[in-house]
Amino acid sequence: MSEQFRALIVDDDREMRQSLTVLLERSGWSIDAVGSAAQALAKLDVTAPDVVLSDVRMPGMSGLELLDEMMARPAPPLVLISAHGDIPMAVEAIQKGAYTFLEKPFEPRRLLTVMRHAGEKHRLSDMTKRMREQLVSLSGLDRVLLGNNARVVELRAQAVDLAMAEGTVLIKGETGTGKELVAHALHRLGHRRDKEFVAVNCALLAPDKVEEQVFGKTDGLLGSFRKADQGTLFLDEVGACPPEVQTKLLRAIETGVVQPVGSDETFQTNVRIVAATNEDLQDLVDAGTFRSDFLFRLNTFELHLPRLVDRGEDIVMLFENFVAQLCETYEIAPVEMTAEDAAALLAHDWPGNVRELRHVAERRVLAARRGAGSVAEALRTDDLIDDVPATLREAVARFEKTLISQAISTHEGRMDAVAEALGIGRRTLNEKIVKLGLEKSKLLE
Repeated sequence: MSEQFRALIVDDDREMRQSLTVLLERSGWSIDAVGSAAQALAKLDVTAPDVVLSDVRMPGMSGLELLDEMMARPAPPLVLISAHGDIPMAVEAIQKGAYTFLEKPFEPRRLLTVMRHAGEKHRLSDMTKRMREQLVSLSGLDRVLLGNNARVVELRAQAVDLAMAEGTVLIKGETGTGKELVAHALHRLGHRRDKEFVAVNCALLAPDKVEEQVFGKTDGLLGSFRKADQGTLFLDEVGACPPEVQTKLLRAIETGVVQPVGSDETFQTNVRIVAATNEDLQDLVDAGTFRSDFLFRLNTFELHLPRLVDRGEDIVMLFENFVAQLCETYEIAPVEMTAEDAAALLAHDWPGNVRELRHVAERRVLAARRGAGSVAEALRTDDLIDDVPATLREAVARFEKTLISQAISTHEGRMDAVAEALGIGRRTLNEKIVKLGLEKSKLLE
């Protein structure tokens, strides 16, 4: 490492502090030294050391107690030294998370080696963390899984790990938790990002047509597996897959070999499978409607998306994020959040999860465009809107057409960004554009 390491020395013995300071500074370290564990805790955030080197037995807070405090927060490695140490104390320190334990009198070269290795580990860990954050941001995962809730923070880190893997991933979560958006993020983060992401709704696979839809036909229809070759195949609502369809999918997933309907020719494919379900697949296995071997093939890795109601104050953060996006789309001034709005959001049960939250945000922004409204009113879905067309179908179509048109214009035709801003998958967006008769080129004129 070319950049100078920094250490924080903690020892109540002034001569020992000075001796350690001289030793490390001569080896190129930048040093801060304090006489107590309490002073060390105050210094940690200010000095941002690569390693903390601490005595064990000190007045007030001991080195082991300092370790406990450091383990409760993001902190650098802690190397403990003591003239009174014994094997049980060393074992306890390591089990609690100390980098290592050295007894006085220590051999200077040994100490310097330990400190250098601890510093390098910290720098590598810090660099890895920054790379993860950059990857999460670039993939849009930070917006799909926005929040500071501990489960969501862990889920973002887990998603980065799984994106780099090649095994199948099963995404579990209630309706509206964002399973397809997470699947897209896994694809964008992984090695297959430059290839196709193909989504298949298993609930819509007819047993008599599944081979044509999934494996293709001789008349040129490629089928889902060949479309996704070298890319990602997303099996949505996999729990709704009929048993006979499960058998055919399992064989194709295991071998990668597909044979188009009406052809004697076979094709070898290489796809990464990501599946999603809002059901407990083990319950379906127990009920005899889902094959156990199919489940074992799908759940190499699992991601569990939490219910919105379990994410605490993240609800307010997510709502404000949706409102900001929609205000930009509708080109209106930002909508201010009141204490009453936040209370209404936190008091709601959110059976529709993140999808429902976005719908409430849409209603809030539409009301703000007319100079009225509140979150409490937006939560009352039975309220009538003055300018609704004659039928519900017409109203929904008009609203979707306006929202999608403005989003395409705002994001200058970048369809991944449009889908993300609208909170829907790219496949769903494409289907709506076709259904509504929108022409992207005219919207960008």
